[in-house]
Amino acid sequence: MNLNLKILFLLNSLAGHSKILDKLIIFLAAYSSYVLLSLLLILIYFSTYSRKKKIEILSVSFVSAFISRFGVTTIIRSLYHLPRPFILYSVHPLFIDNSWSFPSGHATFFFALAAALYWYNKKWGIIFFIATLLMTISRVIAGVHYPFDIAAGMIIGVAVAWAIFYLFKKWMIKSSGENNN
Repeated sequence: MNLNLKILFLLNSLAGHSKILDKLIIFLAAYSSYVLLSLLLILIYFSTYSRKKKIEILSVSFVSAFISRFGVTTIIRSLYHLPRPFILYSVHPLFIDNSWSFPSGHATFFFALAAALYWYNKKWGIIFFIATLLMTISRVIAGVHYPFDIAAGMIIGVAVAWAIFYLFKKWMIKSSGENNN
């Protein structure tokens, strides 16, 4: 048995033993994304950043997240069809998700968001990385993702966020140089 499956079975073995734990896992896996998005908007709104900086942070964060999830992930899933673990293996699913498994859309979106935030505000970025790890590990425990789906999503999300952040900074430097002429 490969490492991906060993970790899947180990984590999924936590499911189905406690109603309280199962509800927590379902919340983290399926609903914490709404909490994170709300938290981001609240943090930005109440921050002391200038209006221009707030727009920049939100723009880079959401462009990174959307390109990761709805660009890169969609392309990969159209070329590579990996069924969810509960379809192929005897795991205990806590809920059902019908799209392809690889890479994790939640992981690509929220790791991109966390990475972009990290480059602007380390404290916020760390909070979002930890929350994203909890969310995505919960999706493995819930039986809807393999660990490698999460790892691939993390790599894609962070790479896309870095590229968008770099291009945005380069564009800002170029446009500020043109304004001085």
